[in-house]
Amino acid sequence: MHILLIHQAFSTLDEAGGTRHVELAQYLVEHGHQVTVIASPISYLTGKLVTRHQRSHKSQPHSNLSIHRCYTYNALHKSYVHRVFGFMSFMVTSFITALQVRSVDIVWGTSPPIFQGATAWLVARLKGASFLFEVRDLWPAFAVAVGVLRNRLLITASEWLEGFLYRHADRVVVNSPGFIEHVKTHGAKDVTLLPNSVDIAMFVSRAEPEVYREKLGLQDQFVVLYAGAHGLSNDLEVVLDAADILREDKTIRFLLVGDGKEKPKLIARAEQQKLANVMFMPSQPKKAIPDILSMADACLAILKPLDLYKTTYPNKVFDYMAAAKPVILAIDGVIRQVVEAAGGGVFVKPGNPRALAACVKNLADNPAQARGMGQAGYRYVRKHFNRQDIAGQFSGFIESMRKHGRKDIGG
Repeated sequence: MHILLIHQAFSTLDEAGGTRHVELAQYLVEHGHQVTVIASPISYLTGKLVTRHQRSHKSQPHSNLSIHRCYTYNALHKSYVHRVFGFMSFMVTSFITALQVRSVDIVWGTSPPIFQGATAWLVARLKGASFLFEVRDLWPAFAVAVGVLRNRLLITASEWLEGFLYRHADRVVVNSPGFIEHVKTHGAKDVTLLPNSVDIAMFVSRAEPEVYREKLGLQDQFVVLYAGAHGLSNDLEVVLDAADILREDKTIRFLLVGDGKEKPKLIARAEQQKLANVMFMPSQPKKAIPDILSMADACLAILKPLDLYKTTYPNKVFDYMAAAKPVILAIDGVIRQVVEAAGGGVFVKPGNPRALAACVKNLADNPAQARGMGQAGYRYVRKHFNRQDIAGQFSGFIESMRKHGRKDIGG
């Protein structure tokens, strides 16, 4: 089968960002399918070019995995209005590029950003292909909850588009069990859970972590590592508050790896408050993340204390567990159930810097307990969230769509 994926934020293993889609695509190719990806040349995480070409650019032309990069207005970190311009530009250029792709069986749209879902739907209908719509977060609900999307007209239009895509998709797939009720309530009828997962093999037999710790001056430190976006949702101000509380403890260091709109503000605040126990690193390609995680004694996952975030399955948590690191989890809900079932970490009330500081201090004082949590988390994620297993389920799901049929353009 030929699967066309339209995904503005698609990242390869050589780029910063989530690699769920490239790993699933590679599995599909290895099992006889052809996959074409239409993506932006702009990193969704850093706002920087990932290829020198702003026009349509195709990589790996001789394999069954082809990646086309098409023009996208580059202003991801300027303002939300500029971000929307970026989304809309990709929506148009990806549509034009998609029309040139021949003999497509399934068009795979993914959200966020939700606008590319509309492109995927229209391309599927024009090509007589099945439309698979993947939901990776509950947009626009998340944007409204965090205060990014406030205009009532835009909210109404976005909610209409969300419901339209749920109703008109041949199949809807979600990456967290917490999303199922929402998408069904908003119109989806055929919903499949394909949870976030991790390539266990990527984290096995890492190089000696002390080499990396020495390069950064982290010898004899208890390192708490956060890897991911530095945006409004990530609540990293709380981490700086916790670091301030622990500033007198010279054995604890916070290492924040990644990029995002809020990062300059975080760096400025850390410098202003002279938080010597906080370090920042730029975003790293996925293939470098295992070495980065090897330096950590504990890893942090954190989001703002919003009820909607209780529905999420953050990718980073599975990476942390695959690296056998104890998870400090400042996120409630379905991901808390995973970590607690695994015995792989400690839950901390979101938005509470004192609780976070106390948790970090306790783990630093009990390193054997922390290592035991890391090993328990590794065993659990290897059994329940192994990327190869999940990819195999997805391949079977894709095959089932061959028989599922498709809806008419007005359906």
